[in-house]
Amino acid sequence: MITFDVQGMTCGHCIKAITQAVLAVDAAAKVQVDLPSQRVQIESVAGEAELSQAIVQAGYSPVLLTGEPAISTPAKKAGGCCCS
Repeated sequence: MITFDVQGMTCGHCIKAITQAVLAVDAAAKVQVDLPSQRVQIESVAGEAELSQAIVQAGYSPVLLTGEPAISTPAKKAGGCCCS
């Protein structure tokens, strides 16, 4: 599992952009995004550098984290998104 800290993610559009960028590198990757903690966890055969570059090309600044616990899937909250 590869974990990145990705500051600046604020909404569903950010999640979609990062997920699509990762899937463009590895279509079988499993991507989990946690907006409140600004974390992205990826299960992929692609390397950290390749995944990081894909996220950068999507417009974000990922920082590789090591030794991070898995993201738990919280209940969805209503509202709070900058997308309309």
